[in-house]
Amino acid sequence: MLHRIETTDPITGRDIADLEGKPYIVERGAEEDLVIYFESEASRQQYLDIPVEHPIDHHVNLDNPSDEYIDEG
Repeated sequence: MLHRIETTDPITGRDIADLEGKPYIVERGAEEDLVIYFESEASRQQYLDIPVEHPIDHHVNLDNPSDEYIDEG
């Protein structure tokens, strides 16, 4: 399993040099985990509030396990 760490706050776009005590989330995937750090709890919450829809059944989901839309050409 691959484990990645992102130290650029995706909301503010700023790099975070000191990660100690910074809020973060872990996005779990089938092949890898992604740890995303945030400058503040406010930017973390703003990220979590972004709706993500599954393209088939319209559930909020960060994973797309279906290969229905993959072009095999």
